[in-house]
Amino acid sequence: MYLLGEQPAYADRLINRLQGIPAQLLDGLAPSGDPIELGSTSDIAAQLPEQQVFLVQRGLLHARVDERPLFYLREGDLLGLRQGIELPTCHYCSDEPIILIPYARRAVFEHIHADEQRQELFTQYLIGHTALLSDALARLKQPEIRPTTGFQYFAEGEELIRQGDEADNVFIIIEGHAEAIVDGQKVGDVQRDEIFGAMAVFTQEKRSASVIASTACTVMVIPKDQFLGLMQNNPRIAHSLIESMARRIDLLNKEVTQLRLPMTA
Repeated sequence: MYLLGEQPAYADRLINRLQGIPAQLLDGLAPSGDPIELGSTSDIAAQLPEQQVFLVQRGLLHARVDERPLFYLREGDLLGLRQGIELPTCHYCSDEPIILIPYARRAVFEHIHADEQRQELFTQYLIGHTALLSDALARLKQPEIRPTTGFQYFAEGEELIRQGDEADNVFIIIEGHAEAIVDGQKVGDVQRDEIFGAMAVFTQEKRSASVIASTACTVMVIPKDQFLGLMQNNPRIAHSLIESMARRIDLLNKEVTQLRLPMTA
């Protein structure tokens, strides 16, 4: 499965892990017929027999829910699990030739439930896809927040923010760790889930510090206009930011106190 649009790093890792599960589920089970070859089509389901599950052997299938593109199925994915359940209508189409390997649906479930390891793999497969689709739907349902919000990836040693630059965005570290540097000196750490870069947005001044990745980082980038709107409409974000700033001020006070002690002595 591919999801549309930008997605966090965990989604890429999860997708790659889920991709290998269908072959393990079907291992030892004979197909119910010869591979089915189809050309480009706007509705794959209309051309396929019912009560079958299909392993995508070649090609890319576009999935649309309520006529909105949501995800792709690719080689190694399963098609046909949604039968017999009241779910939003999902149409599959393809712009290229595809090859599907058919399996009898009942035989597939009997094969899976005959082995505890296959049962566990199937559970992981369903839960994983549910998590991915929930994330995709969240992006679709919140267009006022997400359209220009994106994720950026930084290698260890790369600059997330440069001292002296204009403040156009606010950032949140999703994965990784970074350090705040002022005039070449480390002045603090930026932890996972911490909001940073907001001070210059509020003061409308240039960046007072650089932020450099001390490990590989995944960072959510929020344009300042959207961030200011979120601050007004979501008190939890404001509370989180105030806590973060208070923590940094406390650390700075302790550092200043430690610097003064030798001078006093």
